[in-house]
Amino acid sequence: MPTTVMSFESSEPIGRVMSVDTMRVFIHVDDHELLKKVMVGNLIAIQGATGHQFLISIVERVTRLPSDSLGVSEASDDDTAPQPEEVQDTIRAVLVGTYRSKDGDACPSFKRGADSCPQIDQPCHLIQGVNLTAFMGVLSQDVPSEKALRLGHFAIDPTAQAVADGDRFFQRHAAILGSTGSGKSYTVASLLERANTLSHPNIILLDMHGEYASLAKGNDYPNGYAQYFKIAGPGDLAKPKPHSLFLPYWLLNREEMLSMLLDRSDDNAPNQAMRFTSLVLEKKREALERSKLDEVLASFTVDSPVYYDLEALVKSLREDDQAMVVGSSGRDKQGQWHGKLTRFISRLEAKIKDRRYGFLFQSPEATSAYDWLQEIAVRFLSTTKDEQSGIKVVDFSEVPADVLPTIISVFARVLYDVQFWMRSESRTPVCLVCDEAHLYLPIRSDADAASKRALDTFERIAKEGRKYGFALLVVSQRPSDVSKTILSQCNNFIALRLTNEQDQSAVKSVMPDSMAGIADILPLLDIGEAIVLGDSILLPSRIKLDKPTARPLSLTKNFWREWTEKCSDSDAIRAAVENLRRQSKGTELKK
Repeated sequence: MPTTVMSFESSEPIGRVMSVDTMRVFIHVDDHELLKKVMVGNLIAIQGATGHQFLISIVERVTRLPSDSLGVSEASDDDTAPQPEEVQDTIRAVLVGTYRSKDGDACPSFKRGADSCPQIDQPCHLIQGVNLTAFMGVLSQDVPSEKALRLGHFAIDPTAQAVADGDRFFQRHAAILGSTGSGKSYTVASLLERANTLSHPNIILLDMHGEYASLAKGNDYPNGYAQYFKIAGPGDLAKPKPHSLFLPYWLLNREEMLSMLLDRSDDNAPNQAMRFTSLVLEKKREALERSKLDEVLASFTVDSPVYYDLEALVKSLREDDQAMVVGSSGRDKQGQWHGKLTRFISRLEAKIKDRRYGFLFQSPEATSAYDWLQEIAVRFLSTTKDEQSGIKVVDFSEVPADVLPTIISVFARVLYDVQFWMRSESRTPVCLVCDEAHLYLPIRSDADAASKRALDTFERIAKEGRKYGFALLVVSQRPSDVSKTILSQCNNFIALRLTNEQDQSAVKSVMPDSMAGIADILPLLDIGEAIVLGDSILLPSRIKLDKPTARPLSLTKNFWREWTEKCSDSDAIRAAVENLRRQSKGTELKK
């Protein structure tokens, strides 16, 4: 516990309270020399109702009136100009919490929120030196060791560790936002590294670009620790690797399948959707009857994750499309579905034959087994076991862009549904890290049919996941393009440098009104610096984030230096052309 407390008995106040509103306090500065040391983001202690109580505020603005810049001769010639003695220096600060140097028999404490309103003319002190060290010590010690999540160190005091409440950080969802090159990937890797020190972590990272393969245990990276999976690409179909992951078509619900296959502009789209739905239900029933699964048969629906024979379904669709029936006159006439399913069948067959979608339609025979889904759920929802880390990286880099939102939606929905249907006493918390979220969780008005399915899934998780121990960590370089519904459900933010005005506005819109002024510093942050605020940290703070030991493969290239020192590799270029033709990077997880 901290052994020192803040004390201002030996120092003069920087000024006194001049004006107060519900969230902010305006301070008239008495010590004009000390004002030169005040910067935006510094902390001010305002004397509270008792001698042991101080109201803590963060400096938002430091102002010196323009009259101060007038020359003496100019001021004397102008009767309307303020005289030097009338010049006022002011500080505007936002109230954030209450500090008590004594709290009964307890040690010094800090809590969010002002216990009382600052009184006019109360002395205000700049928190610096030993007082700053003492205050930061209180912040760090206030989080119990079993909940402590170290993020880095405070920018205003590099000797003080910035510690968040790990429970609160994940309980109500979180977001890591920042422009490209600001340090998002390092921040994600650092959080995963911290979680990996726990006995039973359970975090699943959705990797869009394969940049987190360096975190995998068994790769050519000595500090790797995570389990690595990759959605099978065209090069993995003939001989699947141990880490290849297939998501067979029967996992998709009705809406997800139709978003891939149905052309809504087709006049026959309603007929195609209706017939496809009824046939899927029929084929699932036949599969359950063959397996004699009577209990499931009594309650399953068209959206239940039950295997069905896709070839038999295509055959039935073709028969319906070509069917002729006997009319009332005794002559053959076209059946109900004749010619209405032709285009739908063509789109379905094209998808089935396309090797890019092989992870869906050309999966190994083992994926049709009834217990395959149970095995895959155990694989992803289980924690540390047999020296396998509970941190899992799932590489989606070879998934075609047109179905990426749908595939991510399927993966997330299946895991969430399993968690939802699990007995409450048996659930263990799970966190889904949504890297590059703007790619598949766009603003609803900008979403196509596939993205809307993903939005439905993730918005449901954002709204309900807390009840079932299922958290989201949203990561994006374009927060202005991410669903506002999902961001509004995030109660913790790590906001790195943001240079785009729309992105800054998006971050401000989900912050409390009192914190909006602090967000103005976002474009000025250094690489690896962030504004951290939310339920998990007592004091909204500018923090220098820790770098991870196992670093992601997203390091910014040093163009000028590499053009000077490094020659291109012609063999690597030729190999890349072959990878392009084979639609596979040929990534091999080495043991």
